[in-house]
Parts: sequence; C-alpha cells; structure tokens
Amino acid sequence: MDLGIAGRRAAVAAASKGLGFGVARALAAEGVTVAICSRDRVAIDAAATEIGHDAVPLVADVGTVAGATGFVHDARTALGGIDILVLNAGGPPAGDFEHTTVDQYLDAFELNCRGAIAMCYEAVPEMRERKWGRVVAITSIAVRQPIPNLILSNTARAGLTGFLRTLAREVASDGVTVNSLLPGLHATERIAALHGSADALAAGIPAGFVGDPGEFGELAAFVCSQPARYLTGTTIQVDGGAYGALL
Repeated sequence: MDLGIAGRRAAVAAASKGLGFGVARALAAEGVTVAICSRDRVAIDAAATEIGHDAVPLVADVGTVAGATGFVHDARTALGGIDILVLNAGGPPAGDFEHTTVDQYLDAFELNCRGAIAMCYEAVPEMRERKWGRVVAITSIAVRQPIPNLILSNTARAGLTGFLRTLAREVASDGVTVNSLLPGLHATERIAALHGSADALAAGIPAGFVGDPGEFGELAAFVCSQPARYLTGTTIQVDGGAYGALL
C-alpha cells in the first residue's frame, strides 16, 4: 500500500531506541524525512546512521517544556517544516501511592504531559495553516487499564490523553489528525528494566509473544498516512490482546 506520505517531514521525539526509533525508521522507509532526538549525542547520532534516509539527529530533553519546544523548533529549522509530529518520552519512576510523594507528580506531568502539550503548541499551528498534519502520541495501555506500581505514569499519561482527544476535535476540520497509540509489552529497554526478560512475559499475552518495536513503527506510519485521514481522536491499544475490557 502506498501510504501517500513520501516527501513529508516528521519530528519524532525520544527516538534513539525503543518504540520511538521503530516509528522513525518506519516513517523513513516510507520516504519521510525525519528529525529525531535524544539527550545523548552519541546515541542519537548512531540511531540516525542506522535509520539512514538523511535522518537528522538532534540533542534535546523532551521531558521538559523548554526542551520539548526546542526540539520541535530545531526540527522545523532543519527540515523546513513539520508535517508529522510523534510525541514520545521515557516513563517516570515506578511506585505506588504509599511510596510516591505529591511533588513527584509535578515531575511526571512535566515528562509525560506538559512536554507533549508544548510540542503540539509549537507544531500544530503550522499544520493547521497548511491544512495537513498528523500528530501521533506514544502513550501506554495504562490510560485504559492502570498498571500496578506505575501510579505516576498512569496519572500523567491519562491527563495527556484528555488533552489530545480535545485537540483532535478542534483541529479536524483543518486536515490535522490527532491519535494515540497505547503500547502494551514490547521488547524495549524500558520493559526489560521494569519486568526483566521479555520472553518471560509472553505467557501472559493472548498473542503469545512480546511486541516488536519495528512492527509498532509500521502501524504508526499507517496512522500518519493519507489513507488514515478520517482516523482521528482515537486511542488504539497495541498489546497483543492483553487489554480485556469491552471498550
């Protein structure tokens, strides 16, 4: 299928590894020029080399409003504009209610909510003017089914989801779509750090295996595509069937 996005320009946050890298590589394979970022210069340069297709490596900390805004600004300068914005950031520390302080929620919201909102404010007005744009957020299945011992992530990502659903309705008539992908367990360093071996988790997933970041990226690329122009305001779980509710 021709996704109709060759020649488009994308800013993909936190893309030196994991799901962000998978999305950036899939978009590049479809002919999209991508700007990617990480806090680590060596890591992001290596990722850009692996992606190829003239990927632009940038150093930025999208876990802060200033860093997130700066990444989109620098990506626009490098690419000449942004048609596709992929929101992504690492997760806050694990913890439950008893062992989490009120102040820690401020840091979590900065990382997983305010930073993403700031990127939208920097990128979406330009998309509306051109009457074409795609915003795809990589959040978590936790926004539908809270994950034990991740109270900070559960809370902050749910807040971001409320913002994105509202934004989607406001910009739909301008040709801009806004969607969220809700990953379950994928073979990333984050999952390894939280759960240990990914292979040991497969038994609890109806599909029988842990997700592949590359395949996740290909799904994200479709959500960014021209054929997906009628798809907006959605939250799509990508979890091998692990989410069990009806809605």
